[in-house]
Amino acid sequence: MRAVVTGAAGFIGSTLVDRLLHEGHQVVAIDNLSTGLLANLDQARRTYRLNRRFTFVQNDILAPELSDIVAGCAPDVIFHLAAQVNLRASITDPQFDARNNVLGTINVLEAARKGDVKRIVYAASGGSRYGAPEQLPVHEAVRTDPISPYAVAKLAGEMYMRAYAEMYGLSQICLALANVYGPRQNPHGEAGVITVFGRALLTGDRATIYGDGSASRDYVYVDDVVDAFMRAGSAPHGTVGTYNIGTGSQVTVLEVHQLIAAALGSPASPTHIAAKSGELHAIALDTTKAHQDLGWSPRVDLVDGVGRTIEWLHGALAPELAELVGA
Repeated sequence: MRAVVTGAAGFIGSTLVDRLLHEGHQVVAIDNLSTGLLANLDQARRTYRLNRRFTFVQNDILAPELSDIVAGCAPDVIFHLAAQVNLRASITDPQFDARNNVLGTINVLEAARKGDVKRIVYAASGGSRYGAPEQLPVHEAVRTDPISPYAVAKLAGEMYMRAYAEMYGLSQICLALANVYGPRQNPHGEAGVITVFGRALLTGDRATIYGDGSASRDYVYVDDVVDAFMRAGSAPHGTVGTYNIGTGSQVTVLEVHQLIAAALGSPASPTHIAAKSGELHAIALDTTKAHQDLGWSPRVDLVDGVGRTIEWLHGALAPELAELVGA
């Protein structure tokens, strides 16, 4: 299989690239490196570049030449993960968010159309598309209710996927992702509470919780998410639509902090500050449809996933931790 991966230097995208290459596929990885890290692709570049199964292209999904890049490699599938994912940024600059998440997605779809690509798999937002549903876990047939610019833009991407499918016969699968976590997630950012909390506790800081900590999320490990992308990429042409990818379980932010603190043997209690506007209080996703149609189910539970993530953080933060010891 020949695959194009956008957002390939992000933590999910790079993990997908590694899985594709490990299974013998050919990959063209596209990323503008605005938030993704080239270091996330070190293994791919070191191991597979010489045999030409891996190519990295530093470019933006908004670039006019994207169609030429796609046409040049004639992929069987495009995995579209490139996105603006910062909720706060979408509120302060909704035009920037829309340029990336709406116009960027349209440009990817145009490249697929012009390059006669038959399958595209899109990273949708399961954590925001349903708004505040009355019953959890929520299934795909529940009415969508986006309540932030980010949520609106990501849902618009799904709708464009469906429109291109109707107009041009593109076989599209939208994976509505819950809160993804795991190795390579940015421990310095706003999103990714598990790596953010882990870094804080490892470096001797107190983690910050917005609100009282009762907000709950559905946390799904990155390897399980990549498995969903792999299954979607190789699904029969007639398998299309939106699929929830999560665990179906709600875990509060305070419970996540307690789990990480226990894993590290840290007695530190979190600092609580005012809750953010625009954030959902609770979400969990029903993944029955993904299990039935894609044969997908999550395999890594939260305790195991947190343990793997903390182990990675020890290595990723080694220089920072060494400086703290030296100080």
